[in-house]
Amino acid sequence: MRDPRYNILFEPIKIGPVTAKNRFYQVPHCTGSGWQRPRILAGLREMKAEGGWAVVNTEYCSVHPSSDDPPHPCASLWDDRDIRAHALMTEKVHAHGALAGVELCIGGARMANLDTREPSMSAVSMPNLAGNPFQTRAMDLDDIKEVRRWHRNAALRAKTAGFDVVYVYATHGYLISQFLSPTINTRTDEYGGSLENRIRLLREIIDDTKDAVGDTMAVAVRFSAETNGGNGGDGLPEPGETEEMFGTLGELPDLWDINVNDYSIEMGLSRFVQQGALEPYVKKIKSLTSKPVVSVGRFTSPDMMVSQIKHGVMDLIGAARPSIADPFLPRKIEEGRLEDIRECIGCNICYMGDGKGVPIRCTQNPTMSEEWRRGWHPEKIAQKKSDSSVLIIGAGPAGLEAAHSLGKRGYSVMLAEADRELGGRVTKEAKLPGLAEWIRVRDYRVQQIEKMNHVEIFRESEMTAEQVLEVGADHIAIATGAEWRRDGYGPNALGGIADLAEPKSVFTPDDILNGNLPEGKVVIYDDDHYYMGTVIAELIRKSGAQVTLVTPADTISSWGYYTYDRWRAQTRLMELEVDLVVSHGLRYFDGNYVQLECGYTGREKTVSTNVLVLVTARSPKDTLFEELSRRCSQATQSNIITLKKIGDCDAPAIIAAAVYSGHRYARHLDETIDVDNPLKHDRVFFEDA
Repeated sequence: MRDPRYNILFEPIKIGPVTAKNRFYQVPHCTGSGWQRPRILAGLREMKAEGGWAVVNTEYCSVHPSSDDPPHPCASLWDDRDIRAHALMTEKVHAHGALAGVELCIGGARMANLDTREPSMSAVSMPNLAGNPFQTRAMDLDDIKEVRRWHRNAALRAKTAGFDVVYVYATHGYLISQFLSPTINTRTDEYGGSLENRIRLLREIIDDTKDAVGDTMAVAVRFSAETNGGNGGDGLPEPGETEEMFGTLGELPDLWDINVNDYSIEMGLSRFVQQGALEPYVKKIKSLTSKPVVSVGRFTSPDMMVSQIKHGVMDLIGAARPSIADPFLPRKIEEGRLEDIRECIGCNICYMGDGKGVPIRCTQNPTMSEEWRRGWHPEKIAQKKSDSSVLIIGAGPAGLEAAHSLGKRGYSVMLAEADRELGGRVTKEAKLPGLAEWIRVRDYRVQQIEKMNHVEIFRESEMTAEQVLEVGADHIAIATGAEWRRDGYGPNALGGIADLAEPKSVFTPDDILNGNLPEGKVVIYDDDHYYMGTVIAELIRKSGAQVTLVTPADTISSWGYYTYDRWRAQTRLMELEVDLVVSHGLRYFDGNYVQLECGYTGREKTVSTNVLVLVTARSPKDTLFEELSRRCSQATQSNIITLKKIGDCDAPAIIAAAVYSGHRYARHLDETIDVDNPLKHDRVFFEDA
């Protein structure tokens, strides 16, 4: 079953007083659930353990009300009630032979405590690093003693909750890294100034934690290879400081979890950052300690995992996003089913949940966060309830997922696609700069479907309503997608834009995706605010055209804030010398120039251009659905049991939403669904009070 080349991945690893059954380690990662949704959280983490991950960690877990991070949902271990909530997770993780870990966190200047209204504290009085108009209180020696006590008490609660690994969180700009920073920490007492003084708090908290729970729990330190730089850890260490730090601290904890403070590298989009990007940072640290080291790199290839271990980069393969895309990745490697791995595409839609304060979702794995509240399992699905046949029109992300999941249920499925290539928008968008890995959405599903004798694919089969009815399928799903609008309709122009030039001068992303690149001076008007506008700007600029990107938002790719598109995308466009115009709406275009209007002052601005690319909104391609609906309503008798729209044809959105729509359709077919309560609400019941 298992390829012997991968045996090293399944070796047990001792971490202090506990032993991980293999080298697969789900590092702490945000879930968008936190303390507010304990059952959803427990179901999500349990699935990782069932899938073969040897260690499954929480997200950052506040030790006290003075570390409180709304709107970002975090875990908490403030009191005994929190212990009960965490025990839901640890029991489920242990049931599958995995270790449960908790990442204790003290916020400092990263948290403004907007809910608890407790004053934030840091090494000095400094601005809030999340952009809130609050400053921290400079900690005195009594405050430091209190923080140490809070952390120790939280570790003891973690032990009672059943955790096996407890973290000291010393990176990502939180309190301990603020003390480590020579830029921030300008104290003149024993906790500031020299390196020995700046690492004192970290050393004391490690010692406190080891003393409190180290007999039965492994103590891990999450640490950045650049933690002691400026800006809360964003920068390279002073020469020799890393070696000096590890000369003092290197052997104290049971495990080092190494990352970098720059999220855009650590969890970089595949558009900008390749797999294994942290290797140069991690390998340095690995050489400075004898303790096990874990790190991440968006690893989906077992060969790369083996290479990281054999070349001394790390001892355990850390993962956040790959464990979200496929919680069963370790088990599939162990069972020799590499072709069944749902590989992460690096789109970061999972991270959006943290910023929006909602349970995370995944483009590749539509069951993510639905394990408890909908009872969905990423590898198991209820068998068919009838011998009905299903016809799906459109083999984009929704249609492919519906066909794949219905096939797993055992239904007879016909999938008709108008084009030769399958994948719909995914196939086209994967050809844009940096989005090549997105093709995995198509390839995984096509590969799985091709194993199923009862799922037939018909390419180059554009169907009329008459032809659909002639097939005689019991259930019909229309997944014909959507098309970009040419009238300027969008969130900042709900009436459209009346004055636009001849159609030959107005392009949409569909034109670009079909290979029609404009030349000359090009203005892109982005009222979509996600990745499409910036990716198209990059493509057209690289073709040699002069490009201006205009958006009515205050910043480029404003929704890309939630996926970390925004910063890298803007940097890339500036490097390519794309002109950027923000806070301006489009008034009209006459084929020679566009007239823009400032959203604040109303002042007008003109930009010379012979081409306008509108990236605004999309229209569902639902003509076939409407025709079939009309015919079915007029027919005195029809063999069609259900007719549904799914994916962008129903409600244009992100690719993850299309995949989810197709999956939900497959799950719900022939099932009795309470439309008023389609999912369980993770609320506190009276008996919990």
